[in-house]
Amino acid sequence: MTTPVFDEMWGQDETLRDPYRGFDAWFSGEDLGRLRAKQREAEDLFRLTGITFNVYGRAEAEERLIPFDIIPRIISNAEWQKLTRGIEQRVRAINAFLYDIYHKQEIIKAGRIPAEMISRNIAFEPHMIGVEPPGGVYTHIVGIDLVRTGPGDFFVLEDNARTPSGVSYMLENRETMLQMFPELFSRNRVQQVQSYPSDLRRSLAACAPNRVEGKPVVAVLTPGIFNSAYFEHAFLADQMGVELVEGNDLRVVDGKVAMRTTRGYKPIDVLYRRVDDEYIDPLNFNPESSLGIPGIMDVYRSGGITIANAPGTGIADDKAIYSYMPEIVEFYTGERPLLQNVPTWRCSEPDALAYVLEHLEELVVKEVHGSGGYGMLIGPTASKKEIATFRKKLSARPANYIAQPTLALSTVPIFTRNGLAPRHVDLRPFVLVSPEGIRVTPGGLTRVALKSGSLVVNSSQGGGTKDTWVLED
Repeated sequence: MTTPVFDEMWGQDETLRDPYRGFDAWFSGEDLGRLRAKQREAEDLFRLTGITFNVYGRAEAEERLIPFDIIPRIISNAEWQKLTRGIEQRVRAINAFLYDIYHKQEIIKAGRIPAEMISRNIAFEPHMIGVEPPGGVYTHIVGIDLVRTGPGDFFVLEDNARTPSGVSYMLENRETMLQMFPELFSRNRVQQVQSYPSDLRRSLAACAPNRVEGKPVVAVLTPGIFNSAYFEHAFLADQMGVELVEGNDLRVVDGKVAMRTTRGYKPIDVLYRRVDDEYIDPLNFNPESSLGIPGIMDVYRSGGITIANAPGTGIADDKAIYSYMPEIVEFYTGERPLLQNVPTWRCSEPDALAYVLEHLEELVVKEVHGSGGYGMLIGPTASKKEIATFRKKLSARPANYIAQPTLALSTVPIFTRNGLAPRHVDLRPFVLVSPEGIRVTPGGLTRVALKSGSLVVNSSQGGGTKDTWVLED
């Protein structure tokens, strides 16, 4: 029996839902020809602004335009408040978990997580053992991927605690909609997201080392123009009013990390890095890396700089660790999780592996450290050849995979040549963490599968984005 799909505009009984009433009244009076022209205008704006990403896996990285849909996704304030409480609880638990595993490892001693889940995990960073990050914050910026299956049913699909991307698209989506449809915002009271860059800078500055005097100096570290998210790195640095730097712009001077300027080297207090752990310091990690700063980890361990997000946070992105998140939330908060996980089979366990191999055609199988929609199998839409190939991979390295049921993801309308049509979506809200508290930006990045029936929303796999509205009331 097929599970019914929940449509966020029309519900499951073809009755218009309250959050979309203002939009529907506007849309019903619009000319489709005008909207088609607006859709083309949006594409031209994205092209003019340079809102692109790189697709890897070919001989050369291919630069593509981010597909954008002009129909907003609309969430009520009551729904958002419920989500916010669950997100804040989960992020608090992730930070507490990271502190614990790099210090006393109480959760392992309590038997809530097997020791080998940490000790054998390639994302666990021994250099971080015993390190006290400034302000006790590991995950300064977090992206929590959510999916919806019903009016009140939200599930966490993934945690992004290492270097979550996509916030620049959230901001540009809103800017584009404000420019093209100002009348829509006068009809609907939509919570603003435009303060994110200033909120980010303020949050990062609040995480500066205690010894800093005066206004903390913040910079964004990028791997360079060939990185898939370079547009975002440059965008955020520009919007925050801070320097965008590469590894060869930085060096350790008198026990501080400093950036090259026309007046010599200037110390940095907070480095928002978009370079993976392995490449951040050739003296402590990969000696062949030219992307990082030799000795930065020694400065970090001595309390001379804040690195956001902290090295070693990637273990919280691990999809096997994800399967323990209900236990992690309960262990560190003393509360039941407000947001549920998707049921998950850990293929490292023999019984789970046997079940997954027997039901591959029904399941979604993911690499434990995978991202961007790569290295996964969506059983219901896969060919027999793809399933057979994946069966061999799974049997050869079962610990490298987890499996989940194929959820009936909610749909929202997109604009097509003939009007509105439903497509599946997910949502990545962005969270800022500092000693001053946790802030969830009201909206986030909605990724949408542009092909009818498709569940793949990643832009690298053919998906697009749309503006996400959280209503005031």
